Amino acid sequence: MAKSNFDKFPEVKVEGHSCMEGWQDVATELLKHVSNGSKTTIAIECYHGVYIDAIVSHLQTQIPDAVLIDAASAMKTTDQVDELVYPFVTDDPVFGYIAPLELNNFFDANKVAGLQQELNDVKEGIVIVYGHGASLIATSANALVYADMPRWEIQLRFRNKSISNLGADNADADFSYQYKRSFFVDWRVCDRHKKKLANSWDYVLDTTVKDTPKMITGKAFSAALLTASNRPFRVVPFFDPGPWGGQWLKEVCDLDRDQQNFAWGFDCVPEENSLLFRFNDTVFETPAINLVFQQPAKLLGKKVFEAFGDEFPIRFDFLDTMEGGNLSLQVHPLKEYIREKFGMAYTQDESYYILDAKDGAFVYLGLKEEIVPEKMLQQLETVQQQGGDFDAEQFVEKWSIKKHDHILIPAGTIHCSGANTVVLEISATPYIFTFKLWDWGRMGLDGKPRPISLGHGKEVIQWDRTTKWTEGNIINQFETIEQGEGYLEERTGLDKTSFIETRRHWFTDKVTHNANGNLNVLNLIEGREVIVESPDNSFEPYIIHYAETFIVPAAVGAYTVRPYGECEGKRCATIKAYVRTENLINYRIN
Repeated sequence: MAKSNFDKFPEVKVEGHSCMEGWQDVATELLKHVSNGSKTTIAIECYHGVYIDAIVSHLQTQIPDAVLIDAASAMKTTDQVDELVYPFVTDDPVFGYIAPLELNNFFDANKVAGLQQELNDVKEGIVIVYGHGASLIATSANALVYADMPRWEIQLRFRNKSISNLGADNADADFSYQYKRSFFVDWRVCDRHKKKLANSWDYVLDTTVKDTPKMITGKAFSAALLTASNRPFRVVPFFDPGPWGGQWLKEVCDLDRDQQNFAWGFDCVPEENSLLFRFNDTVFETPAINLVFQQPAKLLGKKVFEAFGDEFPIRFDFLDTMEGGNLSLQVHPLKEYIREKFGMAYTQDESYYILDAKDGAFVYLGLKEEIVPEKMLQQLETVQQQGGDFDAEQFVEKWSIKKHDHILIPAGTIHCSGANTVVLEISATPYIFTFKLWDWGRMGLDGKPRPISLGHGKEVIQWDRTTKWTEGNIINQFETIEQGEGYLEERTGLDKTSFIETRRHWFTDKVTHNANGNLNVLNLIEGREVIVESPDNSFEPYIIHYAETFIVPAAVGAYTVRPYGECEGKRCATIKAYVRTENLINYRIN
């Protein structure tokens, strides 16, 4: 295998603006808002997961005369917050319900009034109001700073037991609980509040790397997002081990060889990935979802934005079982079920594009003919309660697969990728709604059983998706669209009930694409290196390496992809996903 050229830290270069780095420079910039002899109020609003105490400690050193007011002291008690969020966290070990709460619901009105009086009582000097809800206390601050935090970094902080959920004191809680509570409550609440402030913040603060803050102006932040919305770009991928994980990602993506395995690679999940913006010599990190929030029409396109709002509807990720094990036997909820039970507006239709596979690789997909559903469910319930093995092959069809096959998995279809396979998973975005039916009797990496969701799963299994139907409808549904000198375009899926269309291009020469006012997401599935170019030079040429996923905003319009470097003249291939706009009336979530 050739040495990896996979870029794990892709950047977007921003011209005409600068970035401050270090607490001294941050404090110096904030002090520009101070007028001698008068009162100056600085509000530092924080997203969930920010190390607020560290910010305060450093600012105390840099601005020792400032009066400090902790906004979180006006929050409801932890017991009250727990009661507030319980209907949305629920007792289910994996799933909750999308909370409609706002940040002010976490605050005690009397305590807020008390802090505002405390702020008003200060007549001169500098007052810094900090933490969650700072903007609710200091409603007329001289300077508003927003300290943001990517969701992946939040998860890492959960794992090292250094943060709690919003309004909670539970840093020692299980990661699974903290993640669930964040997904269904904390991040929804903080995102709503962030979007309200986006047009009024003076600065955005990046403290992802502890003790190395970076700060840019609100204008610089908007300029950076506008830059990204007009050119192809990549988000920062992240990788995670798992009980079934493999060894392929280590080599192809140049990851830590000392790790036991890597099961997942997330290369296009903007809700949890970051964007890196380069301002001269400084790199500023921000949650990629901010681009969706601030430039939805340019990124997604008018029709997709009208249907999905400021949500990124397509997800690409890797599932690596090379020298590993089977994924869990699983099923995803139907649209009506996910809406009713969890408050999600659309569901997880998906597909497995087989990026690599060893001889003998397979997937479980669909059910065998004439099985008895009650018998299968009874066996699943028995092994869950009493232990033992579930004979999956008695009920679920097993298919041989090879590299570049494309397996379509509409919601409600039982499925499972087997060992010795690398899947590029192309799917709709609601990414945690997997109902595990059987996990081969193994433990998670934490030594605990992985949660089984048979109660949910049995409600959504489509029992008519048996061998003949599966073979004729969702395995390698390839159709030639266009063929010419040096290229072949094929339709590969997804299933007709999904809103996602996928096209594969094989090429030895330049291929012309057009976003046509629609978000495009692509991955280089064959070839070491290609270059993405603008026919009218509206963006700088962009080099893409094998297995890298890249996003082409709707605003880009026409673009070309051709083999590059040592791949010139050689056969390459991309897989492209976009939203089928003709069927959006069926998927509208606004």
